[in-house]
Amino acid sequence: MGAVSDKQRQSAVALGVLALAACMAWGAAGISSEAGYAGIGPNFLPWLVACGLAVVAVFLGFEALSGGFRDMPDPMAPDAPPVSAPCWSGFVWMSGGLLINAALITRIGFVLSCALCFACAAHGLRQAQSGSRQGMRSWLVDGVIGLLIAAPVYWMFTKFLAISLPGLTRSGWL
Repeated sequence: MGAVSDKQRQSAVALGVLALAACMAWGAAGISSEAGYAGIGPNFLPWLVACGLAVVAVFLGFEALSGGFRDMPDPMAPDAPPVSAPCWSGFVWMSGGLLINAALITRIGFVLSCALCFACAAHGLRQAQSGSRQGMRSWLVDGVIGLLIAAPVYWMFTKFLAISLPGLTRSGWL
C-alpha cells in the first residue's frame, strides 16, 4: 500500500466539511421554524451555516480535484519554515471554555457563561501564541471584554428576536 496523496487528503477535508454541513442541516431540521419578532425563526442561522459549509465543501472539493489547494507552502521544500508543534494547553483551554459554557449556561445564565467561555478561549489563544502564562490582570480584562460582548448579544436576542436564552435573573436584562 502506498502513501496517501495530497489529492486524497485534500478530498478528505472537503468530504469532512460536507459531512459537517450535513450534520448542521440535520440539526437545523429539528429546530422549530416558527417566526420570531423579525419574521426569522430560530432555525434560520443553523440553516445558513449549513448551506455556507456546503458551499465551502464544494469549493474545497473542486480545488482538491483540480490540482490541489493553491498557495500552500510545501513543507518538504528546503526553504520551508519549520512547522511548530501543536499547543495542546491552548487547545485544552479553548475546549474547556466551550464545555464550561455548556455546563453552566442554565445555572449562571447566558451572559456570565459566555464571558467565561470568552476568557478561557482568549487565554488559550494567547498561550498558543506566546507560550507563556498570563496573570490575573489578563483574566480580568478578558472577562470584562467577554461581558461587554455577551451582554448586548443577550439583550438583542431576548428583546429584538424574542429568543429565550437562560438569564441570571428573571428580569430579562441579565
